[in-house]
Amino acid sequence: MKTFPTDPDISQRDQRWMRAALALAGRGVGRVWPNPAVGCILVQAGKFDRVVGRGWTLPGGRPHAETEALARAGDQARGATAYVTLEPCAHTGETAPCADALIDAGVSRVVVAQEDPDPRVAGGGIERMRKAGIAVDVGCEMASARLVNAGFLSRIECGRPWVALKAATTLDGKIATPSGHSKWITGPEARARGHLLRARFDAILTGTGTANADNPRLTCRLAGLQNRSPVPVVMVGKTRLDPASHLASSGYTRVYGDGTRPEPKTVLADLASTGITRVLIEAGPGIAAAFLERDLIDEIHWFRAPTVMGGDGLAAIGELGHDNADLLRAFDLAEHYTVGIDSYDILRRREPNMAHTGD
Repeated sequence: MKTFPTDPDISQRDQRWMRAALALAGRGVGRVWPNPAVGCILVQAGKFDRVVGRGWTLPGGRPHAETEALARAGDQARGATAYVTLEPCAHTGETAPCADALIDAGVSRVVVAQEDPDPRVAGGGIERMRKAGIAVDVGCEMASARLVNAGFLSRIECGRPWVALKAATTLDGKIATPSGHSKWITGPEARARGHLLRARFDAILTGTGTANADNPRLTCRLAGLQNRSPVPVVMVGKTRLDPASHLASSGYTRVYGDGTRPEPKTVLADLASTGITRVLIEAGPGIAAAFLERDLIDEIHWFRAPTVMGGDGLAAIGELGHDNADLLRAFDLAEHYTVGIDSYDILRRREPNMAHTGD
């Protein structure tokens, strides 16, 4: 992969328009796999900048963002600056290369948030545009762009999807009473937010314990978003999936394991091979612990009710066998919201060089 230096002189104008392009890219998250979610804005610069075209990757991954933006701009694309959240492709697939489309349209400059690690691109799009005489700057809002496409990047760079764990608990981390009662821990606003979260993932994973006990559909049941439900995935252990359950009767459910719980890394690798880039785990403590133990959780979405259950309640995460506090899995708080009477935190895995040293 060719590596291009990032532009040290990114202007506030570039940042503003790239952030707008990233907002467009976000519309495709959970809907475009196996492709990345990309946004593109074409701007005619002047005393008052003028947007002449905009686009984002459409469901199923086609058309691409650049194609959409150029179609809307028409002849006005000539001389414009294109803000693209991921390097334009340089290979011919179901469509012609987007790098060529930008060249043919006569844009004068392209600002790229990040290079595409896909071996079919890997700097080739940037190089092709520069050879055609287009000024190309790389690195504007790169961190934000990587987060939007965390799933696509994880699939390409790590061979597995980006994995998020969702938990709805009491203040002390419990998900059910000793008798197993768990409906409802959090309020209606938090539950609605959880359904919105499902719409941003390609697949949703659970186990037979949850599937048989709660008989969930694992769909997005918000008005207007029903068609954005993720692919249901069930990990089957010693307990078989009830054939009368909603998930067993769904023709879309993918089932792994028969008699013994499958290895999480194997499941993720297989999902990645089918194009899945983002997986949301909504499961019991055993599966949560299995993925955490193997360091396969990138993000935690924690909905927390202002209640306390006590030590006899069922914990959200099973035993991990830690006897040294220095070796605990570490996550950093990225976002915090109040949802109704509940709290909602998004935490992301802490990089090793950012480990907390303590006092």
